[in-house]
Amino acid sequence: MTETRPCVAIPLGDPAGIGPELVARLLADRDAVRQADIVVVGDRWLWQEGQRVAGTHHELPEINTWNQARGGASPVFMALESVVPQDVEYAQVSAACGASVLKVLAHCLDAALAEHVDAICFAPLNKLSMKQGGLKHEDELHFFAEYLQVANDVCEFNTLGQLWTSRISSHVPLADAASYVTQERIISATRLIHEALTAAGQTEPRIAVAAINPHAGEGGTCGREEIDIIAPAVKACQEAGYPAQGPYPADTLFRRARDGEFDGVVTMYHDQGQIALKLLGFERGVTVQGGLPIPITTPAHGTAFDIAGQGKASVEATRHAFDIACRMGRHHAGR
Repeated sequence: MTETRPCVAIPLGDPAGIGPELVARLLADRDAVRQADIVVVGDRWLWQEGQRVAGTHHELPEINTWNQARGGASPVFMALESVVPQDVEYAQVSAACGASVLKVLAHCLDAALAEHVDAICFAPLNKLSMKQGGLKHEDELHFFAEYLQVANDVCEFNTLGQLWTSRISSHVPLADAASYVTQERIISATRLIHEALTAAGQTEPRIAVAAINPHAGEGGTCGREEIDIIAPAVKACQEAGYPAQGPYPADTLFRRARDGEFDGVVTMYHDQGQIALKLLGFERGVTVQGGLPIPITTPAHGTAFDIAGQGKASVEATRHAFDIACRMGRHHAGR
């Protein structure tokens, strides 16, 4: 049986960062390019600049409508006018760059709504630029969710190789994180990571749930969240058919996950999982936007303003993000 070939849109990311360079390097990888029908989306001048920095040269045929995205030449380029060169300075936060990102992402989301693409793999964004450029949400995930009219819960996943994490709160102040520890959020984050792992090819994902307190609360002497909230949520997940275990102390859980005991970890706040994954492999990490009707992925490392425009950016995380987008895109296209 022939496997469905997904169509993947690749926005160029923040014009002041390393995104255009990364996309140019990705398309130089012939094995990567063979996986999908690829549409690079953004300003023509920015694509040329990314290739200059990367030291690559790709003659991409240009398409004018998303109807041309599948089944023909690949990769192809869809040109948008979103920002002019004089408004972009490498390594600088700006409203112009943020507005450019939002315009290009919206164009790709429109294609997703019309079922012209099966996945989106976007080059790194800068949240401050996006907020200066008009973003009204806490992050891009919630922008995607509103744009795609998603009513259910959403969750950002971070991945490193075969290990995935979800979290019950994301870009919120640490002082507020404990208030997000509810049974409903834990069950939702567990369900979402189970569904995402399944879509990415894991037939029976093994999921661990982290504690929030030191040593998982020390039997209630160091906090009762594990007893009153997290453990009952884990039990409810098991009863619903999601094979979760825990809660486990976070300071030892990631060693066990690193050694292959778990496929997914549900964490209680942003840095609980992010610090662990970035220590294990910063250059390989991927962010997956969970709970959306279409797979959306990106490298986890950000815009790397310290090396933008210098031709030093590693494409490894972008390649992993693209691979996941292709796997999940095939699952999405084959439904």
